[in-house]
Amino acid sequence: MAVMVAVTRLSEYYYATVKRQMSTVRARHLVASLLAAVTLTATAEAPPEPPAVAPSTPPAAAQAVPAAQAAPAARAASATTIAPAFPVTVQVNAAKAIAPLPPIWRFFGADEPNYGTLPDGEKLLMELGTLRPGRVYFRAHNLMTTGDGTPDFKWGSTNLYTEHDGKPVYDFTLIDHIIDTYLARGLHPYLEIGFMPEALTSAPADVPYRRPWKPGVNYKGITAGWSYPPRDYNKWAELVYQWTHHNVERYGRAEVERWYFEVWNEPNLDFYWLGTPEDFYRLHDFAIDAVRRALPSAKVGGPDVAGSGGAFMDGFLQHVTTGTNYATGKVGTPIDFLSFHAKGQPTIVEGHVRMGISNQLKTADEAFAKIAATPQLSRKPIVIGENDPEGCAACPGAQNAYRNDTMYSSYTAASYARLWELARRRNVNLDGALTWAFTFVGQPWFAGYRQLATNGVDLPVLNVFRLFSHLGPEQLEATSSSEIPLEQIVSEGVTKTPDVGVLATREKDGRVTILLWHYQDDDVSGPDADIHLSLTGLKPDIRYEARAWRVDQHHGDAFTAWKAMGSPASPTKDQIARLIQASHISPHPLPLAGPSSQGGITLRRDLPLQAVELIELKGH
Repeated sequence: MAVMVAVTRLSEYYYATVKRQMSTVRARHLVASLLAAVTLTATAEAPPEPPAVAPSTPPAAAQAVPAAQAAPAARAASATTIAPAFPVTVQVNAAKAIAPLPPIWRFFGADEPNYGTLPDGEKLLMELGTLRPGRVYFRAHNLMTTGDGTPDFKWGSTNLYTEHDGKPVYDFTLIDHIIDTYLARGLHPYLEIGFMPEALTSAPADVPYRRPWKPGVNYKGITAGWSYPPRDYNKWAELVYQWTHHNVERYGRAEVERWYFEVWNEPNLDFYWLGTPEDFYRLHDFAIDAVRRALPSAKVGGPDVAGSGGAFMDGFLQHVTTGTNYATGKVGTPIDFLSFHAKGQPTIVEGHVRMGISNQLKTADEAFAKIAATPQLSRKPIVIGENDPEGCAACPGAQNAYRNDTMYSSYTAASYARLWELARRRNVNLDGALTWAFTFVGQPWFAGYRQLATNGVDLPVLNVFRLFSHLGPEQLEATSSSEIPLEQIVSEGVTKTPDVGVLATREKDGRVTILLWHYQDDDVSGPDADIHLSLTGLKPDIRYEARAWRVDQHHGDAFTAWKAMGSPASPTKDQIARLIQASHISPHPLPLAGPSSQGGITLRRDLPLQAVELIELKGH
């Protein structure tokens, strides 16, 4: 084992050295071949040792850290031959806009609302707020849950409502602090009205209000008293009214009009909602009517179902359009936007992670089709209220080992590009696709949860959202010879050949941005993409400058830097500073020849597997 550690560290030095003298992919494969040879020798000499776990590491985290490192290890082990980069032709027409490109990526969320008020959470909220100032939204569970505000896995609380001698007591202290924190950092609430306060739950007396949960425990173990309908719908409605009225008084009508209001989370799943579909329609009607009584212009919607919603969603769409409103007795329920959740499904195949991008895109397409088939709602804005590679941010596991690495970032680029495309194909109004990932405060470094940062250090996926923030409002005509067609990626995913894709946009000032990604579902090694980029439609009498940002294992990837340090459980102050530096991306200039007399520019880019790059061209 000591021999392996020594050779691993030597190989890291060797990789850094030879990379300066040959292509990235050749260096990577040479190092991987060395490691593979040593692994065979070490295996022959001694039986495998169990992974070492520091005594201070919690059991759940001890399971998560090895899993988090499994994916890149599998990628290195798979590199047994030196493969040359393969050619890719990318063409962009800067003079031809094909569609508007709404910034659907500007929504984020988490189970635990109280994490956002802790230092690491506040720092991350600030980072999110700067992505698109004034237009970023945050959704959280447990905003009405009873408790003292102590955060925990899949839990938070605000103690918004209690009763004294049967009379309501409203306490806005904790919830105000949460919303104040959002607004102070440039975010607005995507306000989830839930879950049920302890004083209002209709749960049987022998059902506890909360069942503590931790990673490794069956997900359905979270179901408890907070999951039940109210025992008194009038008190429920009055609570929602008083909270909304308070928000208008505290933050002003114009601010609260910007918020999204929706009721509950995934009411089609029995571990979030222990009532019937009709019970939920009633809950929804009373809440929406209360919001609108306090603020008639409020933006209300839902139902944030899991998946495309099946029969539950069908019933909801029918109820809000032609059903009898439980609160008002009128036909239908006001609805300004529709929401559902789309998730992928990673698995372990032959010892490595295989992502399930097809599952996520199929779900989105099914929900788009369902909404498009309802004439009264077909052009309503749609928010994918949770839009992720899998279903549980707080659940570790080998299949979730993609989370710390560049696989998450490249998956994000490839999947969002297809959501824009699917929405256009279905002719629906996609307003948002919310990433259900934040940070788990106080957990071990790179513990393997689905998050955007670990202990205040950004992960590669957050950098892709920074790249998204540079995209303009108009999508340009662009093609790639190695981009997987939409129908194929929806039906099969990316398991045969890599997806080397392009998305190009234009700003009003003429600035052009080009997003490139090199993705595949399987977390194994592969050759770089040798991209020949041809950009036409530029003004020949304008001088252009180009710069590029990149996210790969050598740019904006603190996880790779942490492993190179030996994966310290408690990094020193100096190591933390180096991790922060490694997490950053910064632009570097690209030399340009042209444009030609016909307004054309060519560029050549070498893009490693699971890398994302954004190129910006600006005229002077």
